[in-house]
Amino acid sequence: MDARDLMALSPVIPVVVLPEVGQAVPVARALAAGGVGVIEVTLRTEAGLESVRRIAAEVPEIVVGAGTVTTPEQAAASAAAGARFLVTPGSTPRLLNAALDTGLAVLPGAATLGEMMALLERGLDAMKFFPAVPAGGTAYLSAAHGPLPAARFCPTGGITPANAPEFLALPNVGCVGGSWLTPRDALEAGDWDRVRDLAAAASGLGG
Repeated sequence: MDARDLMALSPVIPVVVLPEVGQAVPVARALAAGGVGVIEVTLRTEAGLESVRRIAAEVPEIVVGAGTVTTPEQAAASAAAGARFLVTPGSTPRLLNAALDTGLAVLPGAATLGEMMALLERGLDAMKFFPAVPAGGTAYLSAAHGPLPAARFCPTGGITPANAPEFLALPNVGCVGGSWLTPRDALEAGDWDRVRDLAAAASGLGG
């Protein structure tokens, strides 16, 4: 699987912050039941890496990846835990080299034309546009398509059910990343039916 294959898995990649490891398997199963076959578990919490490991081992029906990868050590540890893709908020040469060395699909972050061009020079034409709304939103991506028609994006940051269709309608957007599929209160309450229903609604956005 490469980064373009990753973008084709779902119109929305759930960006999930898990405070507790025990939430990992149930939330992954709920997303899969709702028709979303991919989950990005961020490494923003201490539970992140172990959550990736448990989902990879126990929920084979979903493609699990690690997000908010900011160091070479996190890239290597995520691969060892069973992640099938890596997502970075930005990309330094050292981080990018380490991520690519894992052999996994990598969705590197970019927010400016210069950063996008640098990734294209590395042969990476699929990237995360972050932070999407603060960095210029659909207007920025629409303008970037002219000089950089080869680049394809997964906008993340400020994406909601209301504005996701506007991003998905752009010719250079393959999917979006969103945290609304796994709201914190649903995770705390163990309301997996709600997560499933939000996933089902999100899976229809690309139609």
